[in-house]
Amino acid sequence: MAKKPSLAFGKGLSAILAEAAEVQLGHSAGTEVPALSGVAEISLDKIVPNPWQPRATFDGEALAELAESIKSLGIIQPVTLRQCADGKYQIISGERRCRAAKLAGLKAVPAYIRKADDGAMLEMALVENIQRENLDPIETALAYRRLIDECRLTQEAMADRVGKKRTTVTNYLRLLKLPLELQKALKAGLIDTGHAKALLGVENRAAQLELCERTIVNGWSVRHLEDVIRDNGTTRPTIVVDDRYIEAAEKVRSFYDGKVSVSMNRLGGGSMTIKFKDPAQLERFLKAFEDR
Repeated sequence: MAKKPSLAFGKGLSAILAEAAEVQLGHSAGTEVPALSGVAEISLDKIVPNPWQPRATFDGEALAELAESIKSLGIIQPVTLRQCADGKYQIISGERRCRAAKLAGLKAVPAYIRKADDGAMLEMALVENIQRENLDPIETALAYRRLIDECRLTQEAMADRVGKKRTTVTNYLRLLKLPLELQKALKAGLIDTGHAKALLGVENRAAQLELCERTIVNGWSVRHLEDVIRDNGTTRPTIVVDDRYIEAAEKVRSFYDGKVSVSMNRLGGGSMTIKFKDPAQLERFLKAFEDR
C-alpha cells in the first residue's frame, strides 16, 4: 500500500484523497495481427499515444528510474506501433517506454509495426497492458469491462485471453460496484483489494465511506477491517451468481450487441435483463434470436 497521509479521523475521506493526490504529484494524470516488418527505428516525434490506453496514471519516480536504465542500456524490448494515415504511429503497447525514452533524451525508439483496425487495436492494447503492465486494480477492472463490452468477449473468452481464471475476472469486475471515493482510494494505494472486497459486503454507502476512512487513518489490516465489519453487524449476505446464470447470459451476449445482466436471489431464483436503446436494436435482437 502507498504511504498513508498523516490525518486524524473525522477529517473525511475526501480530505484524505485530496492529500493523497498531493503526495502523488509524481504521477501523470488473442487477435492475430501480421507484422509489416521487423524492428524499425521510429522517431519519437512521430509517435502518438493510444486513445484506448487502459493505464490512467504513470508513476513519475518509476519513469525516472526507467529513463536512467534506458540511458545505460537502451530499450531492450521494442515498443509496438501501428501506422496511421497521416504518417504518424500510434502506440499499441509500450507507452511507458516511450515516455521514459523522451526523459532519457532519445530521439527514436525501436518498434514493431503492425497492421490493426480499431477493434483489433483496442483488444491488443487492453490484453497487452493487462498481461505485461502493473495496472492498479481499478484500471484492471475497467480494462476487463471494456474487453467484455467493446470487444464483444464473454467473461470466459476474456479470461482465456489474459490468462486468468474466470473467478479472478469476476472479482475484479465487482470492484467497479464500489462508490467512486473508494475506487479512488484503491487507485491511490490507500487501501488494497482485500479491504475493497471486505467493504463490498457493507450494508450502505455511508458506512462504507466511514470504514474506509478509519482503515486508512488507523492502518487497519484486512483482517481487522473484517472483524470490525462483523462485530458491528454491517455486513449483508453475499450472493454468488451461479455459473449457469452467467453462461446463459454469455450465450445471449454472443448474438446481441446490447447490455445483458443477471441477478440471483437467496432462494436460487433470479432474473436476466436485456436492455435496448431503441426499437431498431430490439428488432436486431429478435431477428438474431429467431435465426438461431
